[in-house]
Amino acid sequence: MKDLSLFLGCVIPNRYPGIEKATGLILDRLGIKWSELKEASCCPAPGIFRSFDKITWLTIAARNILLAEENNTDILTICNGCFSSLMDANNMLKNDEALRNEVNLHLKKINKEYKGTIEVRHIIEFLHKEIGAKNLNKLIERPLDLRVAVHYGCHLIKPTKDRLLGDWECPVFFDELVEATGAKSIPYEGKTSCCGAGGGVRSAMLETSFKMTEYKLNMIKKAGVDCIVEACPFCHLQYDAGQVELEKAGKQFNIAVVHYSQLLGLAFGFTPDEVGLHLNAIRNPEFEARVAQLQKK
Repeated sequence: MKDLSLFLGCVIPNRYPGIEKATGLILDRLGIKWSELKEASCCPAPGIFRSFDKITWLTIAARNILLAEENNTDILTICNGCFSSLMDANNMLKNDEALRNEVNLHLKKINKEYKGTIEVRHIIEFLHKEIGAKNLNKLIERPLDLRVAVHYGCHLIKPTKDRLLGDWECPVFFDELVEATGAKSIPYEGKTSCCGAGGGVRSAMLETSFKMTEYKLNMIKKAGVDCIVEACPFCHLQYDAGQVELEKAGKQFNIAVVHYSQLLGLAFGFTPDEVGLHLNAIRNPEFEARVAQLQKK
């Protein structure tokens, strides 16, 4: 296993730095050698850039990838969109010589070259494959007796021909990692459907976006959970800030939203503030009290 370059993307540093801190804490606790990928840009966003200009998208993505190549590290993403963009670009360029040559002509202008020597990983895929849920469970210090709604998100499991992470209609690998913390993954209707943010929907069709989010939140609330756990800051944003927007329309949910890095950090014994839960727009006192109670045991 190579050392890892952590690719932060755009949303985490600008909106949810707690996810960044939590990821560093859990990687250190697991003894994984990592460093932040310096000089990285936007991945760029797969639902927008790729749709308008494939070569520009590939060139920007390739520049990010070659930064890790120069360090001889794999890239670790903590965002589904970044994972999709960088992984798909990496696969395309590795397997299409003509595309690779065209992109390298552009990169030559800045004295760079994409070679295709590394892999792009997602925090969930990486932990599941390299450590495993059973081994992770042995490292838990503060088991979290919580009822959790797991949200996979679109880009983590689709397109299935490239992800190879199991049955996309009924995936279990993320649930297994969640349950390794002592939590219980609760089934709910629409579990694998979109949060409402991706593919430019949040930017271009906000009303439609919030209708999708409202449907998901209704199903999650009906399931009677303590929190939503996701592995993508854009999904995190949609559920967290989206609840605030829905409140303005008189629709109250007040469901805590937690990135998996934060959940695992809590199970390792880090406090809610240490993993950045206090930076969320939605603060649920009952959830926070429940976590504090569990960490005292």
